[in-house]
Amino acid sequence: MTLKSMIAAAAFAALAGGAQADVKVGMITTLSGGGAGLGLDVRDGFLLALKQSGRDDIEMIIEDDQQKPDVAVQIADRMIQAEDVDVLTGIIWSNLAMAVVPGAVAQGKIYLSPNAGPSALAGKGCHPNYFNVAWQNDNLHEAAGAYANSAGYTNSFILAPNYPAGQDALTGYKRFYEGELSGEVYTKLGQTDYAAEIAQIRASGADSVFFFLPGGMGISFLKQYADSGVDIPLIGPAFSFDQGILQAVGDAALGVVNTSQWAKDLDNPANAAFVESFEAEYGRLPSLYASQGFDTGNLMISALDKAEVSDVEGFRAALKAADFASTRGDFAFGPNNHPIQDIYVREVIKEGDIYTNKTIGVAIENHADAYAAECGM
Repeated sequence: MTLKSMIAAAAFAALAGGAQADVKVGMITTLSGGGAGLGLDVRDGFLLALKQSGRDDIEMIIEDDQQKPDVAVQIADRMIQAEDVDVLTGIIWSNLAMAVVPGAVAQGKIYLSPNAGPSALAGKGCHPNYFNVAWQNDNLHEAAGAYANSAGYTNSFILAPNYPAGQDALTGYKRFYEGELSGEVYTKLGQTDYAAEIAQIRASGADSVFFFLPGGMGISFLKQYADSGVDIPLIGPAFSFDQGILQAVGDAALGVVNTSQWAKDLDNPANAAFVESFEAEYGRLPSLYASQGFDTGNLMISALDKAEVSDVEGFRAALKAADFASTRGDFAFGPNNHPIQDIYVREVIKEGDIYTNKTIGVAIENHADAYAAECGM
């Protein structure tokens, strides 16, 4: 466990007042390296939900997966076999989710995904113990394709990293986008130099660029793209325009349109309270990932209010009911335990010295994923 996660766990243990825990939650997330900001925000959102619940019967075990599948598997095995956790959560990256989730649910553990939503776990690989509280990977990219149509773009250049979420991203964009492609490129996961890809974009004749490059990859690409002088409009999912990333990117992100199931200005009471309380607790604005961690924590708490975690059937039914106030507003699970929700269009703006997003429309309403029909549940 990293120092930061130890501090967070200690803070929660103090909150619990030393009471005997009835529920053990194992959080495996990325707390170091280039993707650390994503995991930190998921963790902090989840812990805020637990703190606000006032429950004293939940023990958190938080560990850093270092963004490595083999490390994530080792942690999961230890949490399941030695710690006997009841619920697992926290994974950011789809390749790590694919390494951990199938084995965990097969051993009878509940897994609540606050982020990664690979297509393989939404369709034929769905499982009654697996709930995705964020989205299926394709969803925000499908919305970007729908937005590109409405904006009149007819010749997109598209790129993403070559791993499950990147493949789902381009598949999702193409599913809804009706125009032609001037180029389709898979980059290396973790890549930081995009000179070659930007040269391809410059020469492509594209009228728009769709990219999915989460974490540090997106920061590098956006800065290099701005410096290149290429002025072809960018479209992306929220992952490359999220609150933590925007501060690092700066003016290079201004005006870029992106798609998300959440924004800090969504007009519902739960979201307003979340944004205010998160900023008060942590001294920063919440990100998409923080909202997903918060919703995941509140989903779990809502189920614990209805059923003991030892009552597997009852607990799963309580999770499926999704009887909690989501930061997104309306939220429901589809037949494959993935969300049905609106996906919004946002624009990057500057409020004082802070770069952030403003909601400018709805890309797709009550959207479910394309793989539910393949799920045998």
